[in-house]
Amino acid sequence: MENFLKILVALVAALVGCLIGYFIRKNIAEGKINSAEEIAKKLVEEAEKDAETTKKEILLEAKEEVHRLRNEFERESRERRNEQQRVERRLIQKEESLDRKSEVLEQKDDKLTKKLKDLEERQADIEAIYEKETLKLEEISGLSCEEAKDIILNKIQKEVTHESAMMIKDIESKAKETAEKKAREIIAYSIQRCAADHVAETTVTVVQLPNDEMKGRIIGREGRNIRTLETLTGIDLIIDDTPEAVILSGFDPIRRETARIALEKLIVDGRIHPARIEEMVDKAKREVETIIKEEGEQATFETGVHGLHPELVKLLGRLKYRTSYGQNMLKHSMEVAYLAGIMASELGVDVKIAKRAGLLHDIGKAIDHEVEGTHVEIGMELLRKYRESKEVIHAMSTHHGDYEPQTVEAVLVTAADAISAARPGARRETLESYIKRLEKLEEIANSYEGIEKSYAIQAGREIRILVKPEVYNDDETVLLARDMTKRIESDLEYPGQIKINIIRETRAIEYAK
Repeated sequence: MENFLKILVALVAALVGCLIGYFIRKNIAEGKINSAEEIAKKLVEEAEKDAETTKKEILLEAKEEVHRLRNEFERESRERRNEQQRVERRLIQKEESLDRKSEVLEQKDDKLTKKLKDLEERQADIEAIYEKETLKLEEISGLSCEEAKDIILNKIQKEVTHESAMMIKDIESKAKETAEKKAREIIAYSIQRCAADHVAETTVTVVQLPNDEMKGRIIGREGRNIRTLETLTGIDLIIDDTPEAVILSGFDPIRRETARIALEKLIVDGRIHPARIEEMVDKAKREVETIIKEEGEQATFETGVHGLHPELVKLLGRLKYRTSYGQNMLKHSMEVAYLAGIMASELGVDVKIAKRAGLLHDIGKAIDHEVEGTHVEIGMELLRKYRESKEVIHAMSTHHGDYEPQTVEAVLVTAADAISAARPGARRETLESYIKRLEKLEEIANSYEGIEKSYAIQAGREIRILVKPEVYNDDETVLLARDMTKRIESDLEYPGQIKINIIRETRAIEYAK
C-alpha cells in the first residue's frame, strides 16, 4: 500500500512539474513573441522612415536632373539660334556680294559687247583692205592667189625634199662608216664559229623490207593489217612496185616516225596481226616521246641553256620533227642560239638572255598546228605559262617584226634568225612559190610612176630598178628607195633581206653626119 502511495505521489508530482514547466515555457515564449513583435514594429517603422527618406532623395535628384536637362536644352537651343542667325547673316552677305558681282559682270558684258562690235567692224574693214591689196598684187604679178600659193608650196616642197634627202644620205653614210665594218666582222666571225647540221625533211619516209614477201604480210588478209596500222598511226602506207620498200606518207613527222618505228619492230618480230600491231604502235609512241625528251635535253645541253621548264624541253624536242622550207626547226633554233650568243659576247651584252631567246624563238611551231594563232603569239603564251623572264619573252617576240625591239638582245635574235634562214642551202621552197615571190617583187616596183624597168635578181635577194631621169632627180631616188623598202616589208614575205638598187642615168645621143 505504501508503495502504491509512493507511486501515486510520484505521478502527481511529475504531473504538477509538467504543468509548472508548461506554464513557465508558455510565459517565456509569449515574452519572446511580444519582444519579437515589438522589434518587428520598430523595424517596420524604421524601414518606412528610410523609404520615405529615399523617396524624398530620389524625387530631389529627379527634380535636379530635370532642371539640368532643361538648362542644357535651353543652352543648345540658344546656340542653335545663334548659329542660324550667323548662317543667315553670311547668306545675306553672300547674296549682297553676288548681286554686286552680277552688276559688275553685266557692266563688263556690255563693254565686251561694244568691243566685239568694234572688232567686227575693224575686221570687216581689214578684210576689205586685204581684198583690195590682193587684187592689186594679182594685177601687178599677173598670177592668181592660188597660183602663187602653188608656186610657193612647190618651191618649199622641193627644198624640203632636197634637204631631207641630203640628211638621209649624210646619216646613212656616217652610220655605215662606223657600223657596217663592225657588224660585218661580228656576223662573219659568228658564222665561222657556228657549225650546225641541217637536214632537209620531206613528207614521206621509206622503210626497207628484207624481201618482197613481207609486203603481203604487212597488207594482211583482206588488208586488215595495213588498215589497222593506218588507223592507229594516221599515216598512209604506200605499197607499190618499189622493190623491198614501203613508203610512209603523212604531213605529221611525229606520226610518221611512230609508224616507221612500229613497222620496223613488226618486221623484226615477224608476228604481224592487229593485236600485235596495236602493241607495237603503243611501244613506238612511248619510244618517240622518249626520243623527243632526249633531243630537247641534248639541245639545251649543247647550247648551254639551263633551267628550262620540263614541258619547254619536251616542246623543243618536238621541233626535231618540224620543218620550215625544208629546214629542221630544232637545228635552226640551236643555230640561232649559237649565233645570238656569239654576237652578244662580242657586243658585251647579256649572253644568257640572247642564247635562251634564240633557242626558244620558234617554240610556238611545236604546237602551231594544234593551237590557233601565229607561232610568235603561241610562243609568247607558252613562255609566260612556264614563267620565263620578260626579257627573254620580248627578245623572242620581235624576230618577225611583230613587235618593235627594245633591247640589244632582241635585235641580235632577229639578226641571228635572219642569218640562219637566209644563208645558202638553209631553206628550200617550191618553184611555184619562188616564182610568185619574184613576180610580186617586180610588181611592187612597177607600181610606182616613173619606173622604166625592174629586174629581180640574185634569187630574189636584190631588185634592180631603172627610173626615168626626167621624173626623179638624185635626191628623190633616195626617198623612192626608202618608200619602196617599207612597201616590200609590209606586202611581201621573204627569207633574209632584199636589196633595193635604184639606177638613174641620163644619156645624150647625137649622130655626126
